[in-house]
Amino acid sequence: MGLRSLAAELLPAALQGLQRAPLVPVDLAPGPEASSFAALLDKLGYLNKADLKLVREAYKFADEAHLGQFRASGQPYITHPIAVAGLCADWKLDAQAIMAALMHDTIEDQGVTKTELIQKFGAPTADLVDGLTKLDKLQFNTREESQAESFRKMLLAMARDVRVILIKLADRLHNMRTMQAMAPNKRARIARETLDIYAPIAHRLGLNAMYRELQELCFELLHPWRHAALSKAVKRARGNRRDIVERVQRDVESAFATHKLKIQVSGREKTVYSIYRKMREKHAGFAQVSDIFGFRIVVPSLTDCYVALGVLHQLYKPVPGRFKDYIAIPKANGYQSLHTTLVSPLGTAVEFQMRTEAMHAVAEAGVAAHWLYKVGDGKGDKSGGPDGRLSTMWLQSLLDIQDETRDAAEFLEHVKIDLYPDAVYVFTPRSKILALPRGATPVDFAYAIHSDVGDHTVAAKVNGEPAALRTELKSGDVVEIITAPGAKPNPAWLSMVRTGRARSKIRHYLKTLESEESRALGEKLLGQALRAEGLQLPSADPGDERAAAMWQALARWGGNRNRGELLVDVGLGRKIAVIVAKRLAQMMAEAGIKPDAVTLSLTRYASADEAAPTQGVVFVDGSEGNSIQLAPCCRPIPGDPIVGYLGRGEGLVVHTAECPTGRRLYERDSERWMQVEWAEELTRPFDTSLFVLVKNGKGVLAQVASAVSAGEADIVHIDMDPEPAEEQIELRLIVSVRDRVHLAEVLRTLRRSPVVSRVSRYRQL
Repeated sequence: MGLRSLAAELLPAALQGLQRAPLVPVDLAPGPEASSFAALLDKLGYLNKADLKLVREAYKFADEAHLGQFRASGQPYITHPIAVAGLCADWKLDAQAIMAALMHDTIEDQGVTKTELIQKFGAPTADLVDGLTKLDKLQFNTREESQAESFRKMLLAMARDVRVILIKLADRLHNMRTMQAMAPNKRARIARETLDIYAPIAHRLGLNAMYRELQELCFELLHPWRHAALSKAVKRARGNRRDIVERVQRDVESAFATHKLKIQVSGREKTVYSIYRKMREKHAGFAQVSDIFGFRIVVPSLTDCYVALGVLHQLYKPVPGRFKDYIAIPKANGYQSLHTTLVSPLGTAVEFQMRTEAMHAVAEAGVAAHWLYKVGDGKGDKSGGPDGRLSTMWLQSLLDIQDETRDAAEFLEHVKIDLYPDAVYVFTPRSKILALPRGATPVDFAYAIHSDVGDHTVAAKVNGEPAALRTELKSGDVVEIITAPGAKPNPAWLSMVRTGRARSKIRHYLKTLESEESRALGEKLLGQALRAEGLQLPSADPGDERAAAMWQALARWGGNRNRGELLVDVGLGRKIAVIVAKRLAQMMAEAGIKPDAVTLSLTRYASADEAAPTQGVVFVDGSEGNSIQLAPCCRPIPGDPIVGYLGRGEGLVVHTAECPTGRRLYERDSERWMQVEWAEELTRPFDTSLFVLVKNGKGVLAQVASAVSAGEADIVHIDMDPEPAEEQIELRLIVSVRDRVHLAEVLRTLRRSPVVSRVSRYRQL
């Protein structure tokens, strides 16, 4: 069913009652569109005279702006904005949206400014046009980067005003209908983009009629041979099954007439693309895809939906497991209907959908049904139609993701994740329903409730039983989240969450934490390097104007925006602390600040040993987080002689002094090494690797674990030899110990075990 006939079908039925409709197969081929302004005016009868005057002015402005411009088909360009406005008129959008549709390409293609539009047509209309404008005038490194940034702009404008995406989808639909005049490579690129982004957005917003047509058009452009072959097969099947369909329709109408229930029944034929997708998913041929036809039954009230279900189940036998109640639990895009699959008299499966007229409007037009109903009976939200809050949860999530994600490509990645929900419906302990994507975990659930709940999650219960945080939730699960004040997100969660909101919140937290830690380390390193020059770091107090000016000048010298960004770069190793310190010392000398003789002499005395780096000593206590990492190649523990390597963008990586990997890095990049020592007070145990050779037999792992436990250590990870078991088995353990003394006790305990032949500390070469 095309959008052009949506209002004509829905509104008379809403006003005049439900009548019998004949079986008509779905036809997505575009018909006559508003290609002239006079044809558009015929569709705008729902607007008042003042609004029509504004629309005429917008048309005149757009016509003059596009004068002399032609489409690839050879038609005047103005026919495209008129057709887009006509599609918006089918939804009964307001005058501002119609005006924006007429002028949607004026900023992008004709050099019109937003300021000019504000002066002529007001800020709301100008904002709509600006939200539809791509960022082609800015410089980007790649086409993908430009595309991602343009999508972000459009989606954020959509989150503020849903009319932006309605106009954009109408624009894309008309472009797809007239795509044959484009070059083949451009057709394929635009069709793929539409299938990946715009069709899912239409589905997410409940615009199912548009969703189906966009999919069909994309399939025809991307796979013309497959589309043609399946279209012929569907046409043949339509003829072969016409008797079945007509008989089922007669039986259904007769059954409802007996129960004196007024209904509107119509046949529904699946699109070629949906049949193709089902064939691919089930690895089946066309003959095995039986449910090509279905029936839609529209009833007067919500209660009648369930009455209709009972009538149908008395008429034909239902197929077990094929009943879905989307009225009690609507889909994420607001869709509501009862679905059931019945066995027809000839043994074929036939799907039925039961819904009210209001539900039908939402099912076909989604968020646009808000305007359809508002115009249809003048009552707006009181008509039984959607109330304008439809899909606002997803729109709000776009703004939430934007708050944590400044990178356009990453933003688009999060949005794409949310565009394919295939939802499961789970409950809070207080029986509130949440829709989550299939495969979602309790962590997704926690972030769906609130970001603070997600950030402090430590455990979860599913249906009253403890469950792992990576458990995949199923529809009907009751999920309870257990939090702790000191808990924080785990980087491993990124590999198991399914919602864009959860992913963006976790990434934002980790980036913020890394930035704070790196900044503190950078300040420590720069301060130590500056003390080697006999100076102290300038004050960070914004009230100290001389120090603030000095920091700002140093940041500009380093290519940073401010002091904090410069210190983060030093902490991550992107800038060498000694070089930055020498530049800062030079600036301080120019400002008349002289080196302190006491500080300089103490630093020189401490650095008398030639091996001691000039930057001083960095102490490691285990609380540093991501800014200081213990190298996985040697896994140093307290008591080991250690050195630090300031990797480029990695922060400070600590190696044991004899680590072969560390030695190779030193030979290649010696100026990045610095002196590191263990702090006297340690905040946590540290991991180290052990190699254990054991005798093969029953209960070997249990005895090894028992020995480690007897040494008061914990096993963090265990890896076994993948070869078939022989007399001896190699185990590689990662154990958590306090220091080298504690490790020695664990090794002695293991050696006393009768199953252990040899044990030693394991280091990578």
